[in-house]
Amino acid sequence: MTIPHREEEQGSTAGPARFGERVLLYALLTSLTALSIDALLPALRVIEEELTAAPALTTQHIVSIFIFGMGFGELLAGPIADAAGRKRALLFGLVVFALGTVVAMTATSMEAIVAGRFLQGLGVSGPKIATRAMIRDQFGGDDMARVMSLMFSIFILVPMIAPALAQGLIALAGWRSLFVAYLLIAAVLASWLFWRQPETLPHPQRLPFQPRMILRNSHRILSSRRVSLLILATGLIFGAQLIYLSSAADLFFDAYGIEGTFPVYFAILASSIGLASFFNARLVRRHGMETMAKFALYGLAASGLMMLMTTLLLQQRLPLALLMVFSFAAFFSIGLLFGNLNAMAMRSLGDVAGLGASLIASGSSIIASMFAAGLGIFYDGSPMVLALGFSLAGSASLLLVKQAQTDDCTRIAAIR
Repeated sequence: MTIPHREEEQGSTAGPARFGERVLLYALLTSLTALSIDALLPALRVIEEELTAAPALTTQHIVSIFIFGMGFGELLAGPIADAAGRKRALLFGLVVFALGTVVAMTATSMEAIVAGRFLQGLGVSGPKIATRAMIRDQFGGDDMARVMSLMFSIFILVPMIAPALAQGLIALAGWRSLFVAYLLIAAVLASWLFWRQPETLPHPQRLPFQPRMILRNSHRILSSRRVSLLILATGLIFGAQLIYLSSAADLFFDAYGIEGTFPVYFAILASSIGLASFFNARLVRRHGMETMAKFALYGLAASGLMMLMTTLLLQQRLPLALLMVFSFAAFFSIGLLFGNLNAMAMRSLGDVAGLGASLIASGSSIIASMFAAGLGIFYDGSPMVLALGFSLAGSASLLLVKQAQTDDCTRIAAIR
């Protein structure tokens, strides 16, 4: 099976890549976001020791400013992809990411590294958004969910291995070597994209970059009750994952005294998401993405509620084995949801797929941040907050998705 290609950009002289190669490229482009966060976590203490932070800055801003830059970039990446083409938006994003990498790599102060991280976040939004729009250009319905699931099954390898590899690289060559690795990865992906990936948005279908038109099309997209409900559901699911990411290291240490072997437990739970994405890619064409999403939401709500009740019954002393079992089940459900919820939200987007992908990503990121921050303040060193996050996200998202499924999936036409 090959992906139909509509238009070759100048420079793609090597010919279009086959289906498997493109899925791999899309997965690696998308994984640049996770790599930029997960691989840097082991370096935060080392950076803090070497660089003197201004009173208003801490090493946590190295992560939070990256996410802020990404959220801002997501609003721009879609309109750029709709106006200039998916491929140019991707390449431009990689260039900005590389610029931010150089700034952070050569930083001699916390202010400089934070500025570099903002640029990295701004740049990484290009690959994140334009890749989704590129997939939407070529696939529809369950086929799109299948491609996204295949992509996520490769993507999930990053959080499984990135912290351990980064820890080894830091020990050998210091924390700046991580940014050298980021720069090399961006160069390889840009070259691969330029030579092997054809443009998927023909010139006649492109939309001019006009703020008034962008606002009008944004209003049209967000006025779709189905899209808005799915953005909210996606944000809650992402928020449950953010609660885990922000508290996992502390939770394993505070509740179970685990520190040195934490990457092993992190990798085990990450593998459940990859396993789920692999199964979803095989099953979604048979059962449909909406059925798979409902099944996964029931699973997330059930595993979260069971984890919450067990934690309460045992007075917050949940055994490590039960934590792993319940969390594995919850992340397996989240793995099923990744591709399906995004595909469901993108399904009705036609030639506004780039702008739609921006709004979906940015909106769900804002909701996720608020959800995670709201629950995170109640963290007490036990699994209680994590269990509450899983159960609330699963239950509320199930209701939202059921409501969204009652609406017609009418194709949204762009205002030109």
